[in-house]
Amino acid sequence: MSNDEFRAALSRLAAGVVLITAQEPPLDELGRGEDVGMTATAFMSVSLDPPLVMVSLRNDSRMDDLLAEQPLWAVSVLTDGQRHVAGRFAMKGRISDRLLFADIPCTRGGTTGAPLVDGALATLECRTEQRVVAGDHTLVIGRVLKASLPSPDGEPLTYFKGRYRQLG
Repeated sequence: MSNDEFRAALSRLAAGVVLITAQEPPLDELGRGEDVGMTATAFMSVSLDPPLVMVSLRNDSRMDDLLAEQPLWAVSVLTDGQRHVAGRFAMKGRISDRLLFADIPCTRGGTTGAPLVDGALATLECRTEQRVVAGDHTLVIGRVLKASLPSPDGEPLTYFKGRYRQLG
C-alpha cells in the first residue's frame, strides 16, 4: 500500500476541526510567552471518568515540541463560520503565530492561559497526562480541566476528502 492510497482511504472519514493552542513559557520572568496555534482534525474524546481527550501531533512540529515542555493547552471546536481560522493555522511555511492571532477574537483561558477562540462551539482547557509516540506522530492525551460552550447552537466545521465542509 502506498502513502497516497492510505491517505485517500482515510480522507473518506469526516472529522471535526479544532484549533489547539498553548502559550510558550516566558523567556524571562518579566514577559509572557508567545501564543501558538495549530489546526487539528485528529482529535477525539478518550474517557468520561476522568475526562480525557487526545490530539495527534506530527513529531517535531512546533506544537509537539511545545507540548513536550508545556503541559497546559486548550482546544477550540470550530464552527462552520470559522473556516478562515482553520485555514490560517494549517498553512505550511506560515508567518509567526503572533501575527496569525492578531485579528482572531480570543479570550485567554483562566486555567491554562492559552487563547480560546471567541464564538467556538466548545472550548476545553487541558493538562497533558500522557504522550505516546505512534509512528511519525505523538498522541497527546490531556485531562480536561474546564469545558465551556461559547456558541452551543452553531454548526461544526468538518474536514472530508481534503477540504473543509459544512454539514447539511
